[in-house]
Amino acid sequence: MKILVAPLNWGLGHASRCVPLIQRFLNEGHEVVLGGDGESLTLLRKHFPKLRYTYLAPLHLRYSAGKRQVWAILCALPKIILWAYKDHVMLRALLKEESIDRVISDNRFGLYSKSTECIYVTHQLHIMLPKGWRWAEGIASRLHARIYTRFNKVWVPDYEDPARSLAGELSHPQSSILNSQFSILNSQFSILKYIGPLSRFKGYNDVRSGHEMVTETAVVLSGLEPQRTLLEREIIDRYAGKDESVLIVQGLMHRPNTRIKRGNITLVPTMSDAELAKALLGAKHIIARSGYSTIMDLEALGLLQSSVLKSQIPIIELIPTPGQPEQEYLAFWTQKCTSK
Repeated sequence: MKILVAPLNWGLGHASRCVPLIQRFLNEGHEVVLGGDGESLTLLRKHFPKLRYTYLAPLHLRYSAGKRQVWAILCALPKIILWAYKDHVMLRALLKEESIDRVISDNRFGLYSKSTECIYVTHQLHIMLPKGWRWAEGIASRLHARIYTRFNKVWVPDYEDPARSLAGELSHPQSSILNSQFSILNSQFSILKYIGPLSRFKGYNDVRSGHEMVTETAVVLSGLEPQRTLLEREIIDRYAGKDESVLIVQGLMHRPNTRIKRGNITLVPTMSDAELAKALLGAKHIIARSGYSTIMDLEALGLLQSSVLKSQIPIIELIPTPGQPEQEYLAFWTQKCTSK
């Protein structure tokens, strides 16, 4: 089977959670073609340098530098709609050139076709909106449902049991209206499937016990600019001149992978999975955005397990991107679940 895997280029999380899917397909003997644009495609190409890849429609978005992103997202909507249309056209052209048995689209809205099996990957069945716009969450979620019902299947990277859910209401809508809607969709189309969390770090927690310390504080950055850079500067200002050793993984896939040392702070554009897992497992303090892929990675490393001795668990500081309700909710939900 030939499978095209294409993640959304919005931060690195969509691409990183595709890594275990791609590895699974390769282990099963399938041929995998990488698709996408920007840094997310670069991440996949670095993980799988021998795989063929194809460029899809580019999406270049930026956040506001302020605390609210509503205006930035509203202004970007025409660009997002055009991008999805271009993606759809490019997929149609690709399918005319070669036979592809399955398309895996991680939040790329336009990658659907009647001529092959198309699977949509998302953890956001419930779309959360900022304060003042909560009244429109049902509308937004139904619009999203209209998008993904064009696909043959929807894979949700979370536990099916709501009691174990890492995404909470995002993947298990609690509203009676939304819950009823998704129950109807699931029974009518049989498209929703919970496939469990996806993490490139699965299996790395086997070496957790007695892991040596790489750095006292490990910082993992990602996401759209300028918010990624603003958080990086905030962290540097917070720790500059302190005794504490700090490692900042900048999440910049196109930068030369050279380390920059500034006193007690070390900056590195990217790290391999093994290196990053080692740094996270050995740190006393972890700082990251509260993106869903980050939370799945921390869970895979066993760093969110309340059953582990408290002395072995680092302090985890999840900082939501300002004005991004999904990350604000995930930070709250993760704190609530790990404090039980």
